[in-house]
Amino acid sequence: MFARSRYRSIADAQVDLFAREHVELLTRIADLRVAYNRTDRDDAEEAFGDYTDAQALASELLEEMRDHYARTLDDREEYVATFNRVVKRRYPLIAAELD
Repeated sequence: MFARSRYRSIADAQVDLFAREHVELLTRIADLRVAYNRTDRDDAEEAFGDYTDAQALASELLEEMRDHYARTLDDREEYVATFNRVVKRRYPLIAAELD
């Protein structure tokens, strides 16, 4: 069994903060996904583009948060990996966009 990362509670708290600060964006992503799934073939490409653009924005915001904190650490790689796992667990589709 793997040990829990020493950065897990920090990463969880940061993703919680992201969710609170960007509730409108997360709601928009969910709404755009529903709209894409319901759209007809003629409008599917545009709907998918809107959906993926919103996901990319969320990913960029999460990366900025992650990288800003990581710059303060000696063990950046462990923190980045932990943060990415937390995002993947909570927002798997957004996590796919993380660098």
